[in-house]
Amino acid sequence: MRSCLALAVSLLSLAIPAHAQDDSAANGQLIGELMAFHGSQAIVDVMTTHCYETTGLDGAYKDAASNWYLRNIGFLDLADRVIVSLGGAAEGQQQAAETYGGSQIMTAYNQAADKNSFCRAFLEQVDSGALDINNQLPAPLKRAQEIASS
Repeated sequence: MRSCLALAVSLLSLAIPAHAQDDSAANGQLIGELMAFHGSQAIVDVMTTHCYETTGLDGAYKDAASNWYLRNIGFLDLADRVIVSLGGAAEGQQQAAETYGGSQIMTAYNQAADKNSFCRAFLEQVDSGALDINNQLPAPLKRAQEIASS
C-alpha cells in the first residue's frame, strides 16, 4: 500500500503538463512539479472522503486531512507564489494536477485487494507525515524555497 501511495505522488510530479509563459523549459518543468503539490492535496482529500465514507464515517480521516492541510499549507502557498513569479501556470493546470492526483490514488485503491486495509494504511501514512509535501516532493520544494529566498 505504501508503495502505491508513493508511486501515485511521484508519478504526479512527472505527468502534469508543464507550461510557463516565458517559454523557459526549466521554469515550465518546475511549474509542473509545483503543481504536483496541489495533486498531493487532492490525493489526501479524495482518499479522506472515500475512506471516511467506506469505513463507516470514521472521524479520524477528517482529522488526519485537517492536520495534513495545516502541516502543508505553507508549502502550497509557497508553490503558488513561485509559480506566479515564474510567469504563471497554464489555464486549468492546477485542476489537471488535482484531477490526476485523485485519479491515481483511486486507481491504487481500486486495485487493492483489501479496501479496508488500504484505507487504514492510508490513514497511517497521512497521520505519520509520510504523505506531506516535504517528504514526497523534497526536490521541487527545495528549488521553490531557493527561488522564494532570492
